[in-house]
Amino acid sequence: MMVTNQVHISHVKHPYPKTPLSRIPSPKLCPNKAASTLKPPRHLLFSSVMASCLSLLFLLSFCFSSFTSLSFSSDALLLLQKIKPALQGPIPPENLQLSSWNSSSLLCLWRGLLWSHVDGSPLRCDLPAVRSNLSLLSDSSLQLTSLHLPAAALAGSLPRELGEFSSLRSLNLAVNSLSGSVPLELGNSPSLSDLDLSGNNLTGSLPPSLWNLCDRLVYLRLHGNTLSGVIPPPATPNSSCENLAVLDFGVNRLTGEFPSFLTGFQSLTDLDLSSNRFFGELPESISGLFHLQRLNLSFNKFSGRVPESLGSKFPASAFEGNAASFCANCSPDSGGLSAGAKAGIVIGSMAGAVIIASATIGWVQGRKRRNRSRGAEEDEMAMEEDGNNNGDGKLVVFEGGEHLTLEDVLNATGQVVEKTSYGTVYKAKLANGGNIALRLLREGTCKDLASSSPVIRQLGRARHENLVPLRAFYHGKRGEKLLIYDYLPNRTLHDLLHETRPGRPALNWARRHKIILGVARGLAYLHGGTETPITHGTVRSKNVFVDDFFVSRLTEYGLDKIMIPSIADEMVAAAKAEGYKAPELQKMRKSNSRTDVYAFGILLLEILIGKKPGKGARPGEWVDLPALVKVAVLEETTMEVFDMEVLKGIRNPSEEGVVQALRLAMGCCAPVASARPDMNEVVRILEENRPRNRSALYSPADTTSEIGTPF
Repeated sequence: MMVTNQVHISHVKHPYPKTPLSRIPSPKLCPNKAASTLKPPRHLLFSSVMASCLSLLFLLSFCFSSFTSLSFSSDALLLLQKIKPALQGPIPPENLQLSSWNSSSLLCLWRGLLWSHVDGSPLRCDLPAVRSNLSLLSDSSLQLTSLHLPAAALAGSLPRELGEFSSLRSLNLAVNSLSGSVPLELGNSPSLSDLDLSGNNLTGSLPPSLWNLCDRLVYLRLHGNTLSGVIPPPATPNSSCENLAVLDFGVNRLTGEFPSFLTGFQSLTDLDLSSNRFFGELPESISGLFHLQRLNLSFNKFSGRVPESLGSKFPASAFEGNAASFCANCSPDSGGLSAGAKAGIVIGSMAGAVIIASATIGWVQGRKRRNRSRGAEEDEMAMEEDGNNNGDGKLVVFEGGEHLTLEDVLNATGQVVEKTSYGTVYKAKLANGGNIALRLLREGTCKDLASSSPVIRQLGRARHENLVPLRAFYHGKRGEKLLIYDYLPNRTLHDLLHETRPGRPALNWARRHKIILGVARGLAYLHGGTETPITHGTVRSKNVFVDDFFVSRLTEYGLDKIMIPSIADEMVAAAKAEGYKAPELQKMRKSNSRTDVYAFGILLLEILIGKKPGKGARPGEWVDLPALVKVAVLEETTMEVFDMEVLKGIRNPSEEGVVQALRLAMGCCAPVASARPDMNEVVRILEENRPRNRSALYSPADTTSEIGTPF
């Protein structure tokens, strides 16, 4: 109850001084008239009126404050007055999720919240009678136990009042745009056991009070922020945080040596300190974390030897990206190699160089002879529009296209497969019976040859099992341009997901996981596996080919970089119409790796939900896949959002990686580009959360399972 300062009426100072009764003059009687009525002096009358008004004012104020405190439970009032404005931020319009928090709505309709009674029993908002109860808002015995608003476009900051909820056990504000620091007062929350603030823009250092939660904390996730400084130790020495299972500080700017106190957290099963600025050697005591199931120390500045118990238990990817001396099962001398081994490497390298040089000379001479016979250059792309056209034009071949000749390409018979605003794709049959895919770029859509040739040369060098390789490029004497690829007779991912043709294979979760993992690996290679990063630019289900063994291959990567600006804008507009366009592309026109990640997130949601994003079948209909998930999460109907084929045969979606994939997709679709993971991180998460039943899908290169029949 709110307390209002009360002032007794006797303490109110009157505007005029009191006059003693003895000094009040006696009334004079007029002769020959009736006695006049006795009237008090005017100043006494005014004083009495003022005193009455002040008394009424204080009474109304007291009643109003009492009414306010009795109209809402204390936690509901705190949400309205402090938490909502802070999370909302100063940017209009009002947040869609937070708009449900208002005094005119039923308490059970306030999104993202769970409540309980004083005795700890949950408020059953699933019951119609409880859900429609108008008096819940004024029930002072109700207490907030859970606040979950992940991916809710929150743009404010974390209010310090979050630490005032006495019964709050779970706080999840992941994948938003919250800025500022982690408030010191958050560590005062007496019941908090699950804290997830990952995927925001939080800055500053970690407050030491965070470890005040140690005796009850189970999950602590601050992944993907911009937190800096050292991780402060707990105030209590030898604190064990006996319930803490998951600690994720990955992808921040934290520094210092490995926090040795973490080795005392014996219940840890997941520890992620990746992509920070930690340095130094690991303490031997880290081997005492016997329950550790997942460890990621990659991309820091750690040095020295990895304890043998960790090196044998976790993959090399858990330690990559650190100092060269940071290795597992290596000898203690510098670099982990003996002098004899180093000498052997030097001698072997010299011998290898001689062999490679000899082979290179022979290879180059052979290529020159082949080039003369077909009038094409394989490595030389510095051509001008009016340069040497060599009769019918020039054919530049890349790895795997050496068998093609200019005559083969010009004499191939074509069948139209697809038409776009910037060209036409043909299935072309060669004279020897083989098939190739020809993409004829429409006249006027492509940049001049001097500008486009470096990009085409780069695309021709890209080789990965999850990419459709560019085999050759033809530049005709009239300016026509052809991109030549392998022809893949298999269906696209769009066909498999959304068409019901006879013979369509069932797409269970294991098959879908293999498809999306292949897409992720292909994008990761484009973004970081080449000499110069390549942006795909048009990630969508129609640009993913899937073969009979559910191996996925990306096509049309990098094409927007060889198009003139107006055509590149059309490609971005097409991505928007199909629901794959990142929010920042509204202002900037050029795609980048972060916009690719957003489009990948939409693609992953498309696989999980089974619905096409973007324009719907009915006029004016728009399918916003991230919004569908947000509503399902807030209404606690997440399982209903998945495609039925995904959940078929799955007993526990969390153990099969389905829930983790949904969470990953929403992280990729974060409204703020900096909050999205990179594709290497996406690949890691997908690999760590593979479905259990995958023996018939993955090759020995993927797992230790054997290849089986896919259907």
